[in-house]
Amino acid sequence: MASPPQPPSAAWEFQLPLCPGDLLRSGGPASPRLLQPAQLPGALAAFGAAFGAQGPRAVLQHFDALSGLRLPLVSSHSNDLPSILDDPGLSSSDRLAYLNALKMNCYVLTRLVEAFEMESFKCDSGCTKRSGFSWEEERQPLIQLLTELLQLDLRRLWSGLVVEEEFVSLMTGICYRILENPTISHQKHRPTREAVIHLLAVTLMRYDHMLSATLKITQMLQHFEHVAPLFGEAVSLWATEYGMKSIVGEVLREIGQKCPENLARDISGAKGYAVFLTELAEQIPGMVLSNMSVLLHHLDGENYTMRNAILTAMAEILLQVLNGDQLEEAARSTRDQFLDTLQAHVCDVLGHVRSRVLQLFTRIVQRKALPLTRFHTVVCLAVGRLQDKSVMVVKNAVQLLAAFLSNNPFSCKISCSDLAEPLKKEMQKLHEMRDKHRAASALAITPEEEWEAMQPELKATVQQLLHPLQGEEEREVEVEVEDTAQDTAERITQLLRKLNYKAAVCLTQEAMSCFQGIEPFINVTKCCPTVNISLKLPALLMDSSVGSHLRNCVPEPLNDSEMVKQEMLVQYLQDAYNFSVKIIEALNMVSRMMYKNSVSVVQEAIEFFVTVSQFGVPQAVLGVRRMLPLIWSKEPGIREAVLSAYRRLYLSPSGDSERVRAQNQVQSLSLLMVDASLGTIQCLEEIICEFVQKDEIKPSVIQLLWEQFTQKLECSSLERQAAIMLLGMMARGKPEIVGSNLDVLVTVGLDEKVHKDYRFAKEVCNAISKLPALGKNQAPFRLPQAHLLFECLSSAVSAGFAQPSTLWLPFMEAAVTLIYQLAEGPEEICAQILKDCKPEASPGSIPGGTSALPTFLLTHLISLVGHVALQQVMYLEGAVSTELRRCRVLREEQEATKRAASSNETTMEEDLGLVGASADDTEAELIRNICETELLDEKQLFCTFIPLVLKICNNPLVYSDPALSAAAALALGKFCMISAEFCDAQLRLLFTMLEKSSLPGVRSNLMIVAGDLAIRFPNLIEPWTPHLYARLRDPCHDVRQIAGLVMTHLILKDMVKVKGQVSEMATLLIDPEEEIVRLAQNFFSELSNKGNAIYNLLPDIISRLSDPDCGVAEESFRTIMRHLFSYITKDKQAESLVEKLCQRFRTAKTEHQFRDLSHCLTLLPLSDRGLHKMQENFDCFADKLQDPAVYSCFRATLSRLHRGGTKPETKVRTSEREISRPGRLGLTSRLPELKVYEYVGLLATNMHLLPFLELSAELKEDETPTKKTPISRASAHRAR
Repeated sequence: MASPPQPPSAAWEFQLPLCPGDLLRSGGPASPRLLQPAQLPGALAAFGAAFGAQGPRAVLQHFDALSGLRLPLVSSHSNDLPSILDDPGLSSSDRLAYLNALKMNCYVLTRLVEAFEMESFKCDSGCTKRSGFSWEEERQPLIQLLTELLQLDLRRLWSGLVVEEEFVSLMTGICYRILENPTISHQKHRPTREAVIHLLAVTLMRYDHMLSATLKITQMLQHFEHVAPLFGEAVSLWATEYGMKSIVGEVLREIGQKCPENLARDISGAKGYAVFLTELAEQIPGMVLSNMSVLLHHLDGENYTMRNAILTAMAEILLQVLNGDQLEEAARSTRDQFLDTLQAHVCDVLGHVRSRVLQLFTRIVQRKALPLTRFHTVVCLAVGRLQDKSVMVVKNAVQLLAAFLSNNPFSCKISCSDLAEPLKKEMQKLHEMRDKHRAASALAITPEEEWEAMQPELKATVQQLLHPLQGEEEREVEVEVEDTAQDTAERITQLLRKLNYKAAVCLTQEAMSCFQGIEPFINVTKCCPTVNISLKLPALLMDSSVGSHLRNCVPEPLNDSEMVKQEMLVQYLQDAYNFSVKIIEALNMVSRMMYKNSVSVVQEAIEFFVTVSQFGVPQAVLGVRRMLPLIWSKEPGIREAVLSAYRRLYLSPSGDSERVRAQNQVQSLSLLMVDASLGTIQCLEEIICEFVQKDEIKPSVIQLLWEQFTQKLECSSLERQAAIMLLGMMARGKPEIVGSNLDVLVTVGLDEKVHKDYRFAKEVCNAISKLPALGKNQAPFRLPQAHLLFECLSSAVSAGFAQPSTLWLPFMEAAVTLIYQLAEGPEEICAQILKDCKPEASPGSIPGGTSALPTFLLTHLISLVGHVALQQVMYLEGAVSTELRRCRVLREEQEATKRAASSNETTMEEDLGLVGASADDTEAELIRNICETELLDEKQLFCTFIPLVLKICNNPLVYSDPALSAAAALALGKFCMISAEFCDAQLRLLFTMLEKSSLPGVRSNLMIVAGDLAIRFPNLIEPWTPHLYARLRDPCHDVRQIAGLVMTHLILKDMVKVKGQVSEMATLLIDPEEEIVRLAQNFFSELSNKGNAIYNLLPDIISRLSDPDCGVAEESFRTIMRHLFSYITKDKQAESLVEKLCQRFRTAKTEHQFRDLSHCLTLLPLSDRGLHKMQENFDCFADKLQDPAVYSCFRATLSRLHRGGTKPETKVRTSEREISRPGRLGLTSRLPELKVYEYVGLLATNMHLLPFLELSAELKEDETPTKKTPISRASAHRAR
């Protein structure tokens, strides 16, 4: 057993150990013994008895037991200390004993806290709770106990009245240890955090812990990411509630002294500092402002997180401190400097910083903290960033512009046209006020002041003119006969004011001779004339009568305040006008972003146009319409953004009553229909259908539309047409809207007045066509032939046939389509229409014979017969085939029911499910035979029209009318859809017209027809595929656009083989028409989703486009390749393309091809394997490196790889040889002798010997602002 402990000597003082092992090695009186587990119960019992007798001082004799167990001590020590410290008779020995007891107790307690913290960090909280003890619940009371202890005047226990630093470090150490635990940032531990912060505040206030705390905070910020917001909260609390403002400056100074180069490497530490600075600036921006100067040099550092943090701090200061119009001059100067810095970093070298600054400006604008004088500058910066390469920068630039709109101080309606006239008017008014002010200022000069100014020059003039030796000169002015003395005096005064001194002197001399003795020309003296004139002139100028006369002419001086108000008004209007101009400029740029690949950018662009529309910018309508096709997007976020935009713009009308709101909603929706294209109408129909299905369109709106349609409500023809179009769109979502009012549609929309407005009648047909077809197992919805609808349609088509209206053709197509959709026996109705119309187009029906037959009649006839033929085929293959299948299925079900009642046996075909498939084939063959053999039979009606169509197509010089030729070409294509045999016979004619016709309308129609034929008869069209691709280079942009649409559809549906000819689609990427470029971009975007399609096609595309005979310029080639290579993202694809491109150098023949191939290599994401591929194929391009352009491309490629870093094994052993150009090393003649890896390895490893190429990952050259940021950058220095 261990011997009982001896009490320490009176002069002994307990020294706090740095680590527990120091206690065992100290050898002092309080050095604890290492107790065995069996000794612990007895030692604890002895300590318990001693504590009952001596209190906290029992630790002096039993420290070994407590230090070995590290159990919590009773807080009674803290309760006893106040009375002990207040005892004036406390002896030195008692003081020392209590001091030792305090140190020992605190040491044991802190060691216990550290031990539990270590355990809680290692295991989760569940294990402690399962054992019945939760350290997290016990931790807070212990911290509060230590805080109460430190709030006592413990200095009296120390002889020098200064608490030793080790004791303070012991107490604060556990605080920092607790804060190191990542779980302390959880919300449930907030009381513990507050307790720790309070304890540290006491040490700062009472125990001079400032320096140590500053160093510890900066150290922990560097190593523990989670403590940054905690220390931000703590420092702000210490500075505000505890008055420790100096801690802010100390910590910020310590951070400011960090080396920017080190922070560029220490990413984690920089992030901690950045978060801390941001938190601190948000909570105490005023104190951060006082110490901002120590941080500014980090704006020149490489670490972007520090730049972002300092810029964020500036923004917070601008928002909370330097905001308002009542700032002092110094504060205003600081505000301007901060804004200048933020503006400069809008053009920062890194996209992360540019994006962050734009976000900060958005907050500043939203809080109305941006001075009006800077609006134009910041708006221009935001518009410039719309062309940024970084997606996040573009997104935040759009958000900033939207914030400018929402918080602009100018007007709720921003329109250049509305602002231009008031601005011109007010500027004219200002100019007039300034002119009056200048005139008043000039006339306000006293005659004495005028004379003082003109006296020197006037005196010289008098002496010169009246000098005795001057001689007689011709008088410039003379006294008029009718002039009085007063008139002459006024003339003299006016001459003086006009600075015409010579004339004034001569006239004065003349007047003094003519008006002797008459005022005001009485001689003053009888001396020489010089003296008389010198005295008379000032008298005339200052004569009271003359002065009073002139004063009557002086305008009333303007009030300076009026001038200032007018100047402010003009400046306001000018700022508003400039703002609207930049917003309109941004509209075109943002509208192009709607089809970017980034979902977030598209959503921001949509939101921007919603905001612009709400501010009444007329040009916003174009953007609102342009977003319509996005309703077909596969991205749910984009589709929902479009729906939300139209919901806010058109389904949230203002108004006091339901009726007024419905009227406003109908009016806004009707405006969308004005001049809307077919594509726009289809998109709108999808959106409105969605709204109707979700019951977002009120019944009052639908009722109002019916009132406009039936003209119960007075409206224009355009409003009436828009009403039926909207009703048709809504009927797609709810067919009963039209179904329940079919009679109204027929009687009102298709009455005898239909010929007055065929456009309206066509929309009525489209609305009726929304009636639903029933399921495939139910009888289709069809109306009898005698129904009023078909009677009206037949009458309208027949009556309008002989009328030269360009609107009849669209109506006719809609009417025929509706007849085939809803009528029973539609072929009979349409045959009768043809029979009725044919005589109208016969030469005998027109007096004068064939030559007098109007061309429009032939156009109407062949358009009608062509469309009927097409609808007949669709009717047979659609409705008839479906009805045959339905009847067969019903028949089979009945037979199966009968068999089931009589027998349970089934045939093998029934078991295998072959009966239905065989029947489907039989029905399809039946329909096919009808089309092939019967529809174009000589006995059929269609056959009589085919010769006419062929005659027109074969004789373009005779039938040269563009409309007729286009209609004949389209009709020929529709006839070809009927029969494969007829189609095969007419293909040569069709493609000859497609290639050689001089009419764009003919080529466009035939391109559409060819696309349909490629789907219907792919084997027949396949040999003619090159003719389809050839239209992609048609001189007419409309034909190119249609060809692009057709080929996009055919290629993506795998209806044509995609070979090297797809390079013609790539040429559309450089088309002058923006719509065609977007079409090509969309095509390749969709093609990239089809596996490795673009990767497989790229080599052939490169070969064809780099061929000089292709006619693609070098810069255009690079534009195309930049877009196509953006889809190559896989390393294996890049490696394979490197090899293929290197091998292509062997077959390339011209320098143009060498440069194109080398440029393609710069576009690939080169990896280590890609470098190996390049090394292996070095012989393919070695001799081409003498070309400066080729060499530059290879150097740029390897430079990018070098900057990205390579594996050590990729480094080549021979790195000591310098390389700049092959010829300079004498390598040109030795290339065949060098190992592949030696030369390429030299390129890869000696990049530090080459001029550094700064290839920005963020901005292209044309996107980088010409005005560089005034703040220096270490990254910018590298380029030197």
